[in-house]
Amino acid sequence: MASKVDWYYRRSGCTTCKKMDAFLEEHSIVPKETSSANKERLGPEAAFEIVETVSKVIAARGKSVVEFKTKDADEELLKKHLLGPTGSLRSPIVRKGKTLYVGFNDEAFADSMVK
Repeated sequence: MASKVDWYYRRSGCTTCKKMDAFLEEHSIVPKETSSANKERLGPEAAFEIVETVSKVIAARGKSVVEFKTKDADEELLKKHLLGPTGSLRSPIVRKGKTLYVGFNDEAFADSMVK
């Protein structure tokens, strides 16, 4: 049976998003809702609203992975890990339950996302 994630925010043409697509497909994970970052650019306000719906963030940038509880995060930490250089929400982002996965790292995400 396929596993589900609540929300998937992705950008077409994005190499990292393609890796996340392949990861989700490989593990039979189906998003309940998918949003296109190409059509809907989400800024800092939207990022903070999304963070209010989760309790933990696992953010990957290359091989670097950071995990933190949102209640312990200040605005600068959130901006650093959720927003790209343009000030818009990074992609890909997956929300599963109370966890937000930002970027992509198959090793870091496999343990908790595949369950």
